[in-house]
Amino acid sequence: MVELPGVSIASAGVTFQMFNAAFPSEPIDSVTELEQRLTTASDYFRAQKLRWAFWICEDWLATGVRRRLSRTCETFGRRLSSEMPGLAAETVGPSTRKLPPIDVRVVQSTETLADFRNLGSSCFHVPLTWFSEVFDPGVTDRQDFICWVGYADGAPVATAATISSHGVVGVYNVATAPEYRQRGFAEAITRHAIDAARRETETERVVLQSTSQGFRLYERLGFEVITRILVYNSTP
Repeated sequence: MVELPGVSIASAGVTFQMFNAAFPSEPIDSVTELEQRLTTASDYFRAQKLRWAFWICEDWLATGVRRRLSRTCETFGRRLSSEMPGLAAETVGPSTRKLPPIDVRVVQSTETLADFRNLGSSCFHVPLTWFSEVFDPGVTDRQDFICWVGYADGAPVATAATISSHGVVGVYNVATAPEYRQRGFAEAITRHAIDAARRETETERVVLQSTSQGFRLYERLGFEVITRILVYNSTP
């Protein structure tokens, strides 16, 4: 993590630019301020010779800035690539349906890491080499970032991951193999990952960013929309 004037940098130094991220570190009240933040981020990543993405919480933009956001980002070679609702839950309610049996394993071996990568690469449409850079072998040694793979009849069917920081559990990489969707596997592994993180950290609040496919699941779990996350990168 690197803190620059008005910008926080969280970069994995990888090919996949979504993981070389710049975030405003405080609200933006004018287009001039937005341009300053983008210049700072652009200069940093140019020096690192990395492609990068600009992540922003819409609520941190003054109304006039919000209207000019896409146009301004385009002058820095950033195009809108993702719009995701930001959700939070203070409690996760019990399931309202019978979930399928699933064997959930923490990613601790070469085999489980390979299954985690393959499912993620396929479901998020990211080249496997890029995904493997982000989730390198060191991920199995991290104590705060926990990856999970769910198996049904021995086949890897779903993934999830959590990271605990500042009293909050963040949920990431919830994915289900296409042929196993709409059967409850995503809910089963998500509940497992959240429960495990809460037991370890004694934290209740959970946050995530949702794709359109996963939104209904998170509503069922008790998550509520609190903001909208916009991501701008250099990929057309």
